[in-house]
Amino acid sequence: MALILHAQKGNKNAYKTLIAAEYSGIKVELAPDFQMGVSNKSPQFINMNPIGKVPVLETPDGPVFESNAMARYVARLGESNLFGSSPIDQAHVEQWIDFSSMEIDDNIMKLYRPRRGFSPYLAPVEEAAISSLKRAFEALNTHLAHNTYLVGHSVTLADIIAACNLYLGFAQLLVKSFTSEFPHVERYFWTLVNQPNFRKIFGQVKQTEAMPPIPSAKNPTQPKESKPTSKDAPKKVAKSEPEKPKVVEAEEEAPKPKPKNPLDLLPPSKMVLDDWKRLYSNTKTNFREVAIKGFWDMYDPEGYSLWFCDYKYNDENTVSFVTLNKVGGFLQRMDLARKYAFGKMLIIGSEPPFKVKGLWLFRGQEIPKFIMDECYDMELYEWTKVDISDEAQKERVSQMIEDFEPFEGEALLDAKCFK
Repeated sequence: MALILHAQKGNKNAYKTLIAAEYSGIKVELAPDFQMGVSNKSPQFINMNPIGKVPVLETPDGPVFESNAMARYVARLGESNLFGSSPIDQAHVEQWIDFSSMEIDDNIMKLYRPRRGFSPYLAPVEEAAISSLKRAFEALNTHLAHNTYLVGHSVTLADIIAACNLYLGFAQLLVKSFTSEFPHVERYFWTLVNQPNFRKIFGQVKQTEAMPPIPSAKNPTQPKESKPTSKDAPKKVAKSEPEKPKVVEAEEEAPKPKPKNPLDLLPPSKMVLDDWKRLYSNTKTNFREVAIKGFWDMYDPEGYSLWFCDYKYNDENTVSFVTLNKVGGFLQRMDLARKYAFGKMLIIGSEPPFKVKGLWLFRGQEIPKFIMDECYDMELYEWTKVDISDEAQKERVSQMIEDFEPFEGEALLDAKCFK
């Protein structure tokens, strides 16, 4: 029979079991019609977990509670190697599970609960939690500077549990200004959540733009004021005329116009980006003679600029599908620039470590600031402006657009286009 997971939808602790099940090939079903605060108080649930905590996993051999234990149970059922292949790997998997639970999840919850009104808000407690969380992120960032995953060269249970513990932080608490201090942690998180087995459970993950506000003094967690007794109650006052509804000033009602993107204010360019993208997409034969020649005929060096990019951490690219997912995630997050950019990303090499190099066409003479601010991947690359007066650089541009192979003497593993 399928394993039954008792939890509400969106429970990040339940995600640990569900993602482990995807990797292990184990069928896990969510209990139908589960209602938090109702289902977990039923006699049936209390028999499975005497203190009524969620989630609980119902198995043919009896219930299992505590989310890490549940994920371990499911991971051991399958044939995937989620615990590593040696005793030291297994110890390191357990080490990082404990680390992400005690150093990351515990401090994230110290921020989350008061901000959501589930416990009293105390500024010194929040400051201490932020300090501890930064220390944990620094340690994790240092480890990930030379490692794609926490243990070995593929996903283990440590990565699954760490990603689930980071998920609540990225989705609801930790804004870009906080996480950008730890680029390897950012790269690690977005690499994981964009892998198919993670994405099937998480869906599309977006980073929060703001922390939840500090609860007001009227927070329901604060003691309620006692109601006045009948002796203290003020005497009834005669009913007055009903208050007339306030008239809102017209200028207060009118929505503010959306500010224009600075790139839209640049002088018109003779190059129409959509025309080039159509030419690129529709050219099936004689690519060099048609598309490449067409590009240089259209190119406007006053209205656009070309940039080479080189990934800074190519020594990490030891697994082909992970490297491809990394580049795919980058292109997804560049969607905000689609109106103003065209790009080619080459994954180079027949054996690891694979090199990642790119070519980008941007509106304007610099890389647009809003792209640098919003897309964290930009910081993972070295950017060099193309000098088209240099024939060697111009030819390199043509080869990258064309997916020329061998590129700089090496085979192409893949080439991806942003258009």
